Amino acid sequence: MENNNDDITIEDINKLVEVRIGKLKELQDKGEDPFNITKYDRTHTSNEVKENFDSLNGKDVVVAGRIMAKRIMGKASFCHIQDSEGRIQSYVSTNDLGEEKYKEFKTYDIGDIIGIKGFVFKTKTEEISVHAKEVTLLCKSLRPLPEKWHGLKDTDLRYRQRYVDLIVNPQVKETFLLRNKIIKFIRKFLDERGYLEVETPVLSTIAGGAAARPFTTHHNTLDLDMYLRIANELYLKRLIVGGFDKVYEMGKMFRNEGMSIKHNPEFTNIELYSAYEDYNDMMDITENLFSELANELYGKTTINYQGTEINMAKGFKRITMLDSIKEVTGIDFNEIKSDEEARKIAKNIGVEVTDSETWGNVMNEVFEAKVEETLIQPTFIYDYPIEVSPLTKKKPRDSRLVERFEVFIGGREYGNAYSELNDPIDQKERFEIQDKMRDAGNEEANMMDDDFINALEYGMPPTGGLGIGVDRLIMLLTDSYSIRDVLLFPTMKPQK
Repeated sequence: MENNNDDITIEDINKLVEVRIGKLKELQDKGEDPFNITKYDRTHTSNEVKENFDSLNGKDVVVAGRIMAKRIMGKASFCHIQDSEGRIQSYVSTNDLGEEKYKEFKTYDIGDIIGIKGFVFKTKTEEISVHAKEVTLLCKSLRPLPEKWHGLKDTDLRYRQRYVDLIVNPQVKETFLLRNKIIKFIRKFLDERGYLEVETPVLSTIAGGAAARPFTTHHNTLDLDMYLRIANELYLKRLIVGGFDKVYEMGKMFRNEGMSIKHNPEFTNIELYSAYEDYNDMMDITENLFSELANELYGKTTINYQGTEINMAKGFKRITMLDSIKEVTGIDFNEIKSDEEARKIAKNIGVEVTDSETWGNVMNEVFEAKVEETLIQPTFIYDYPIEVSPLTKKKPRDSRLVERFEVFIGGREYGNAYSELNDPIDQKERFEIQDKMRDAGNEEANMMDDDFINALEYGMPPTGGLGIGVDRLIMLLTDSYSIRDVLLFPTMKPQK
């Protein structure tokens, strides 16, 4: 069948575009401009015809889609059209269309969108097809598609022109159908457990709830600098103060930081909060969600990610940060008595730390450098140092640590949870420490939020909170290498 070649120059493509524009003008001169068609009544999709062949055999149907292949054989031809659900073949002949219309059909290009009215049948090779009685050009494609067998090879171009990527690479569309299924399941999972979905501001005068550099914008009427949210945590906890026991929000967050296979400046996140629960309850809900998601998608709790089999069955390993470091490096941070000693030991094992870093900061640096990449099977790392967890409740028996966990799979973090700090005096003191860090040049330190302190002063019950990077979770569940593979339109540097 006829197809295009993607190993051609820009000049070649421009010539093909000119030829197609010429074909369009001929149609327009005859009063047959396809762009004047406003509606086309389909009766069936490609899949509906195939799945219901027994009842549709010999009956009339109306289908529509993009021409993906053509085989011209004199007075009869075959073409494949592609719609949102797949492809279907059509038999087109002079006898059915007449000389003039068949001649016109032969001029149609790969990529043109057509409507076909005809009856369902099977060819000699047992392929379910539509025998065309009428063919209508619905849209003239002015730009040639990449060669269909190899699809769009240039990954940078694929991300920039996702519309072409979706046309020529069927597996890409499947990834985004799975993304939709995953998001729907997460909402259903939480709704069934009594969580209320809410919406909180994307624009705010304070960027809080996470250690991240925000995007800044300006409100002209108020003459006020504002920030795109880096997290929705502090608003959701205000709702717990207000009397909602269980809330969640799934939506876009924005962080003005580096880009990588794991990071996009604009990303989808979910945070949920439950009154009268703690980080242990959040471990349970994380484990249940991840396990049930795998089973929902694949009918089993084992998945494959980039060649590694991951067991998502309930029973994730749970280990403290202290013990995980000891397990991997042999270093026991409980035996380290000073900040200086911690810094010296870190440098001895090749972990670079500054002279101002404390015992807790150093412990976290050692964990990230030496332990994180070893956590392949689902693992909860819990009890973090207080320095890196300014919104978290302290451990009752060790004030150096807080009741926080992160869940790791394949050497990456997929979720972060706390027993939420609800002491307004302690919270204000921690914000003041973060303010000093900002004054010292740390643009990712938390900002003071006086209204949030005010809310806590009214009283927030003991609360468990959890945040999950939805894009990263979708990467895992769809075996996608880069976060750009699961974002329809990832952030890209403009081309000159």
